[in-house]
Amino acid sequence: MLLHLCTWQEIERYLERSKGVIVPIGSTEQHGPNGLIGTDAICPEVIARGVGEKIDTLVAPTLSIGMAQHHLGFPGSVSFRPSTLIAVVRDVVQSLARHGFEHCYFLNGHGGNIATLSAAFSEVYAENSFSGSKNRSRIRCKLSQWYMAPGVKRLSAELFGSSEGSHATPSEVSLTYFAYPDAVKSVTMSPKLAPTGAFYDADHYRSRFPDGRIGSDPSLASIDAGRQLYEAAIEDVARDYKEFLKVS
Repeated sequence: MLLHLCTWQEIERYLERSKGVIVPIGSTEQHGPNGLIGTDAICPEVIARGVGEKIDTLVAPTLSIGMAQHHLGFPGSVSFRPSTLIAVVRDVVQSLARHGFEHCYFLNGHGGNIATLSAAFSEVYAENSFSGSKNRSRIRCKLSQWYMAPGVKRLSAELFGSSEGSHATPSEVSLTYFAYPDAVKSVTMSPKLAPTGAFYDADHYRSRFPDGRIGSDPSLASIDAGRQLYEAAIEDVARDYKEFLKVS
């Protein structure tokens, strides 16, 4: 059930049976020589929609721009400042809470969002705490990384081993290829396995990782691997979301 394809009356009826919603969130950033710039938004969006179909829950529009300043050395990357993303997430949560939603499950596809999203949730809770009003909507937020789900991690290890890396991974690229098979790219990687290490701002990142990858070999990506990862993610995320709905 996709929020943007519903009418307000349908959302009103949905709220009579559930106060939960899944919010996919990701980033618009480079993903190496064969990865789509929308990878980090595509992955949680596709999984969230699959979970929505599996357990009949509401899925909000994807927040496709995240905190990705370190990728701005690569054309096409777009980033919010941390303060901007905090404001966006606060406004989204408070809008949903205004209508009666109580459980906001953020399904994330970008590691660079984690610290900022955690801070945004703290801002939401602080506002409720400082208001001192018992009439405010009870709101609970959870941040879940699809790529950290137990079944997904096991499968990624089986499929790609040490070639998974940490950015522009064969797992995430495979999932986007499963979602958009017409967008599959064929590119030679040099070196085969990308280097690893720390980074700071955009220029430092580009100088250390000139093709955008970190520790990965996404030439191993395939549509079939993406299908397997999608199925594993659906099971893991659906289970985790249903547990989250039990939180009072």
